[in-house]
Amino acid sequence: MGLSFDGRPHTVLMATPDDVEDLARGFTLTEAVARAEDIVDIEVSETDLGILADVRLKPGTIQRKARPRTLEGRSSCGLCGVQRLADAVRPLPRLEGGAKVSHQAVQRAVDALDEVQALGRLTRATHAAAFADGEGALVLVREDVGRHNALDKLAGAMARQGRDPSGGFVLVTSRCSFEMVEKTVRMGCSILVAVSAPTDLAIRRAEEAGLTLAALARADGHAVFTHAERLLDTAPEYA
Repeated sequence: MGLSFDGRPHTVLMATPDDVEDLARGFTLTEAVARAEDIVDIEVSETDLGILADVRLKPGTIQRKARPRTLEGRSSCGLCGVQRLADAVRPLPRLEGGAKVSHQAVQRAVDALDEVQALGRLTRATHAAAFADGEGALVLVREDVGRHNALDKLAGAMARQGRDPSGGFVLVTSRCSFEMVEKTVRMGCSILVAVSAPTDLAIRRAEEAGLTLAALARADGHAVFTHAERLLDTAPEYA
């Protein structure tokens, strides 16, 4: 999928051709290209070579389209084409507050995740990213051959539907690299749960940004790596 901003090519993504508009919107937000309110329209078209998505922004929008990526993004790649080290590890906003959920709610979402992966069950070749509410009920899920794309699709869908990411947590079926942490933080969600292990840099970035990071989430439990204060032994009581 070719992604451009106001007609100017930015990058090429190796992506599953579903929920393309959500992917374009989510990439724009999680890569800090522009804010949700700056997106005017997303034009999607098909060519013989693939899909093109052009994100139209408000005039005068300050964003990063002046530095396009120079390589295509493979399905496993979060940094393909980034030319400068400063662009690879950028400052993150600090998360304050956010949802508090029980460990039982996390396990409820983990246990239900397989059931909502229609494409994954069919192909056994895709990743999923889901959003769960404070009780652990899965309310939205997106799938893609690439883990970064799945998370971007989720971010884009949530923004398009006007869902508040601070009211629950994100769950991903992949390992947790630092880019997954950064995308979750830029979504405005304060809790990320990953099925597989986190990298050392992911843990450090989560700690710095105030993100609660849980991983190795399986049927028999999960491990909490950062900001454990948001995960409670019992369901939180609300006034």
